[in-house]
Amino acid sequence: MPADEERIALFLDYENLAIGARDDLGGHFDLRPLADALAERGRVIVRKAYADWSYFGEDRRNLTLHHVELIEIPQRLGAVRKNAADIKMAVDAVELCFERDYITTFVICTGDSDFTPLVGKLRELNRRVIGVGLEASTSRMLPPACDEFLFYERLEGVNVPTKRPSSGRSRRGGRGAAASVETPAMPPPASALRGTPRQQPVPAAQPSAPEPVEESENGEAPQPVDLARLVTQTLAGLQRSSGGAVLASTLKRAILRKDPTFSEADHGFRAFGELLRHLADRKVIDLSTGSAKGDPEVSFPEEGSGEEDAFALLRDVVADLSSANGPPPLSGLKDQLRKRRPDFSEKAFGFGGFLQFCKAARARGVVDMTWDDDADDYVLTTAGAAVS
Repeated sequence: MPADEERIALFLDYENLAIGARDDLGGHFDLRPLADALAERGRVIVRKAYADWSYFGEDRRNLTLHHVELIEIPQRLGAVRKNAADIKMAVDAVELCFERDYITTFVICTGDSDFTPLVGKLRELNRRVIGVGLEASTSRMLPPACDEFLFYERLEGVNVPTKRPSSGRSRRGGRGAAASVETPAMPPPASALRGTPRQQPVPAAQPSAPEPVEESENGEAPQPVDLARLVTQTLAGLQRSSGGAVLASTLKRAILRKDPTFSEADHGFRAFGELLRHLADRKVIDLSTGSAKGDPEVSFPEEGSGEEDAFALLRDVVADLSSANGPPPLSGLKDQLRKRRPDFSEKAFGFGGFLQFCKAARARGVVDMTWDDDADDYVLTTAGAAVS
């Protein structure tokens, strides 16, 4: 194992995350995007999640598939369960810090400002701390206390609705604020039920079936791997997290952390270097001499023809739609691109989502993007064109 590889302990204040995902994203909290982001940073050695799991039956099954240890914080009438969960999670984190000195990074997943002292203590003990939370439900005190803070909505693979669900409450207060108003779409936290009988939850207004990727993990045949997409997504994540050169060996380790079953031999390549040379020949990536023989640096081409073609496609579609019906909104625009090029995917070029792809096009002067309050969405025009 490389000496400079991060060894990560993951702690999830699950009730806070689940309520935030329900109210801000209109769905369940999916661990996969976070797991992929952490796999690009190092090895996740410890995974713990804290909640009263009687309220999160389906979530419990999905977390188990990701090998998360579920810590039960049962409801007790007359007790403040919120404080019990906070204390248990903080004690476990500090205890692990002393018992496992090889753990270099703690990932604290919550938006609750009550965990700010824990973050400070872990940093005093020379541990790197990464925070994770929902943007609207994260206290403003928490991100500045961390070495790095990841907003869940910005992670690659998170489907963020263009129009956010309206919760009708004030956010930014951590779990206390998140629990202040309950809706029947999901079982309310027990902190809001003290002194009242447990209510039967009303079925959520969302699909009850698990995500397709979970089904494949649960025994069904997996979908074929898009090698170019897998490599470019992982490479983009490594570049964002490290900010330096990415070696082929580092890229291979990150891919294996995402999918331990990955083997280039399954795709007809005799070695990982041969796979990279194949992608380099297709102008998907660039290879250059690295610090060690046989371990080249991997990067994106300075001028990728595929990427430029994709930006040109976006510009042409926006221009045609604008001339017909006015500037098109971001919502539904990807479908319009796929009508012309069915195989289009922004992820093939290392972008985490279509919004990021459009922002990259704006930065390159291909299109302009402005927020339209009436449409409650971004609208796009070709660069230099005025929005009527």
